[in-house]
Amino acid sequence: MNIPEKDIEILRLVGQEADALGLDAFAVGGYVRDCILERPSKDIDFVTVGSGITLAKAVAKRLGKGAHLSVFKNFGTARVTRADMELEFVGARKESYSHDSRKPIVEDGSLEDDISRRDFTVNALAMRVNAEGFGGIVDMYGGLVDMERKVLKTPLDPDITFSDDPLRMMRAVRFATQLRFAIGATTYEGICRNASRLEIISFERIADELNKMMKAAKPSIGWRILMETGLLHYIMPELEELQKVDVVNGRAHKDNFDHTMKVLDKVAETSDNLWLRWAALLHDIAKPRTKRWDPKIGWTFHNHNFIGAKMVPDIFRRLRLPLGEPLKFVKTLVELHMRPIILSEEIVTDSAVRRLLFDAGDSIDSLMTLCEADITTGRPEKLRKCLENFALVRRKLIELEERDRIRNFQPPISGNDIMHIFGIPPSKPIKELKEAIKDAILDGKIPNERQAAYEFMLPLAAEIGLKQVNDLEECIESQKE
Repeated sequence: MNIPEKDIEILRLVGQEADALGLDAFAVGGYVRDCILERPSKDIDFVTVGSGITLAKAVAKRLGKGAHLSVFKNFGTARVTRADMELEFVGARKESYSHDSRKPIVEDGSLEDDISRRDFTVNALAMRVNAEGFGGIVDMYGGLVDMERKVLKTPLDPDITFSDDPLRMMRAVRFATQLRFAIGATTYEGICRNASRLEIISFERIADELNKMMKAAKPSIGWRILMETGLLHYIMPELEELQKVDVVNGRAHKDNFDHTMKVLDKVAETSDNLWLRWAALLHDIAKPRTKRWDPKIGWTFHNHNFIGAKMVPDIFRRLRLPLGEPLKFVKTLVELHMRPIILSEEIVTDSAVRRLLFDAGDSIDSLMTLCEADITTGRPEKLRKCLENFALVRRKLIELEERDRIRNFQPPISGNDIMHIFGIPPSKPIKELKEAIKDAILDGKIPNERQAAYEFMLPLAAEIGLKQVNDLEECIESQKE
């Protein structure tokens, strides 16, 4: 077992305080597991046979200045934080559950009681921190063997473990994804049998597990397990629908769930941006709703990007995901993900690239990453051509942004400018002129400059009967005032 040098001092300090209080104390759960697997771990959980709060207070006092103590009397727990270190303390306890709630009835218990309520055997390990026997491992359920075999199993009957706390099924999926462990057959079958119990878990808790899973090196592992076990039906039925493959006249469309998993993993290989990964997961979410059979061309999914973008807010709200910038970002990428692909299959014009840059704004680099991952064709020649054209699109994006400053640009002549120049109140002509200027810049007819936009606007205004009452310089001076 490889205990990090920086942790040994704090482990011994906790042990010394436990000895002074006459308590048996153990580091438990994920920290012990990660030490054995040589994975980094910032937090340490301690269980003591006695009062965890009393031990936490003694440790906080011993650490002195800079240590912060938080006590949660209702739960019988306490937390000590200092710098980037976080220590959790709890007294050993046993729990019982009612069928319709995951809130347990908690009583004081033995170490064995506490260990048995853990979710998986690899998390049911305890390491003694008292001076006598320091570093000794308590393994009541074969967690060391399961860790060596890279398998997740529940300490007790999985029907009891998962029925008591259905969130443990999500944790099984998350650990299988993060650790690349298999879920043992009996435990896996228990998840399948108890999948419907997930309905009593809040979406906030589920989303937290999903986000941790999405940050793994290969997130598709978890989503495939969610699909296979039936859990996905209670989380995101829209994603479940992607797996259905229809056949007409012997012609089938591709498995869109499998395609989505490939795209998600390709994005994960190149970016750790959580919301870009969510965009990859949801980019084809509307394909089941837009699927049509056309006798002339086969299966079509017209406008699945636009309809998918409209579905994203509902999914975010249901899963309690952030409704601010993350939602806006994912929605934008889902809506625009076909644009670069179309460009990669056609002649790449400056005008099309300018419009793409204008619509995507600061999300353009993420959009290109998603779209390159979206190419999963098995035809080498088509793949080569698409990637070459994507490289051309990227070059043009850089060139046009440097020259025309299109990304997130504001029209050089504003609505207030137009009202001042022609002496008119807010009205439809103002919008028409602003749109005409924007289109002229994006189409490359005029540069993205104030004077050029002004000269372009004047004849258009005359055509719709607007008379100029102020020139551009007067307009600029009035804004300074």
